[in-house]
Amino acid sequence: MTPSRLRLARQRRAMTLTALSRASGVPLRTLSAYENAHHTPPAGTVARLAAALDVTPAFLAGDDVDLLVPDVVSFRKLSRTTAGRRDAALAAGRIAIEIADWIEARFRLPAPDLPTLEKHAPETAAEMVRQRWGLGEHPVPNALHLLEAHGVRVFSLADDCREVDAFSLIRDDRPFVFLNTDRSAERQRFDAAHELGHLLLHSGAPRVHGRDREAEANRFAAAFLMPRRGVIAQGLREAGVERVLAAKRHWAVSAMAMTHRLHELHLLSDWNYRTTCVALSRDGYRTAEPGGGRPEVSQVLAKVLAGVDAAELAAHLGLGTAELSRHLFHLVPTALAGGAETTPRRATLHLVP
Repeated sequence: MTPSRLRLARQRRAMTLTALSRASGVPLRTLSAYENAHHTPPAGTVARLAAALDVTPAFLAGDDVDLLVPDVVSFRKLSRTTAGRRDAALAAGRIAIEIADWIEARFRLPAPDLPTLEKHAPETAAEMVRQRWGLGEHPVPNALHLLEAHGVRVFSLADDCREVDAFSLIRDDRPFVFLNTDRSAERQRFDAAHELGHLLLHSGAPRVHGRDREAEANRFAAAFLMPRRGVIAQGLREAGVERVLAAKRHWAVSAMAMTHRLHELHLLSDWNYRTTCVALSRDGYRTAEPGGGRPEVSQVLAKVLAGVDAAELAAHLGLGTAELSRHLFHLVPTALAGGAETTPRRATLHLVP
């Protein structure tokens, strides 16, 4: 058994050593010795640990892994997340990276196309990347597809990591974004743009978690999804609730994000901004998105799963298909009927932005 994989599996389940000891029946001191590579467990013990951690013995016997640590990750709203849940999300991200490695050994994905914009203000950076990617002043048709078309590897956060909205990192020159699929389509799009902001604005420095960087990523996301000139051209000065809702549908953002953007662009007075927020809150828009759109899903993962046997992939990784699906936008159940792998090795995936 590989000690780092035991730790990875344990953190993925948000379990302490004490909790794993109770679940597996293995003494606490013995577990600590296993994780610290002081002793090697017999096959029977490995099987008990695998069962308690919902992985296969093969997962625990795999190659050594370097675990993700908070310092290399940009988290969204980290302050409200416990250390255990944070580590569970990081472990889920590390497993997703193994899935990405498997995919990239078999498929050619778009090369990353992310400019370095650290010296620019968020609004300017958003305008620059929109111009670079040919978006003009139009709404982003599909934020997730757009990121993938420009080389970002996007995975879903397992649904037992709900406390974390999203996070991003760069590993081996590959940008990764992990999204919580438990949120509305509009808020998920904003999270994707927020993480893009981190990748563009903050990738060249150590990840310092704080309000200033979160505010910068938020400003970038707002400007990226709701470009200044495009919004102003709609004639929304002092718009009422109905016009705000029409605008939010046009830009495919949340009603609250649209209202905040109009206020940020000085199109809503302070009084009108507060009044609109109160009215939207009363109608349920602060915590949900009534009548919202359909959540976006990965086109990369959908194309991959159309050509491979998901059960074989899960077995290769040492995971159950249910666990695999949690990382892949819950696309696995429909892919299981696809049969054996038919896609040629290193096939090129053609993506639509």
